[in-house]
Amino acid sequence: MTQHHTPEEKSYDYLYYVVGLVFGMITGFFLEKGFIWVPVGGVVGLLTAAFFVNVLVKGREQKV
Repeated sequence: MTQHHTPEEKSYDYLYYVVGLVFGMITGFFLEKGFIWVPVGGVVGLLTAAFFVNVLVKGREQKV
């Protein structure tokens, strides 16, 4: 008897968070208000990525 395996779908949601963090930190660096804005920019980037993933990406249907 053969077993049929369904291919598991890989989730690449972490890439949205990494891109949001990196570019948020870069934006905070270029504000030239001090280095305290680098982590603040990273947090804002993460929040933006979380909103994007939860509202726009998860709400989209996947067509086969």
